[in-house]
Amino acid sequence: MIFIEITPGPPLTGRDDTIDSNLTSMIGLAGDLRGVLAVHCPENAAKGITGAMLGMDIDAIDEDVKDAIGEIANMVAGGLKTALLSEGTETELAIPTTAVGKSIRTSGLAGASRFIIPFCTPAGDFGIELRYVTS
Repeated sequence: MIFIEITPGPPLTGRDDTIDSNLTSMIGLAGDLRGVLAVHCPENAAKGITGAMLGMDIDAIDEDVKDAIGEIANMVAGGLKTALLSEGTETELAIPTTAVGKSIRTSGLAGASRFIIPFCTPAGDFGIELRYVTS
């Protein structure tokens, strides 16, 4: 559980690959649906969400923050896999990979569909991106 109020915004689509993020956790998707699911967080949101999950104050992006945002990516990807399977779409998940930096640019999957769902929390905004192609 995340233990913080989260409000989704309207889905965004487009080709701009620059994300306002200091931390991104990504999970590769393989099978009938190929692509990547990513959780993009500015530093304040990543620390606030992690603090809410762990019940403590977080001062910097550390291993706990990387693990917590990676776990959120895992939970979302697992929910996506379950929903796709109920529709007859087989998908396998990779383990999360986390990148930390100033402004993260993602690329790959020529011709992929892409959308981002923005979320608002008291700790700051973050986004979940799905970039995919179907077989």
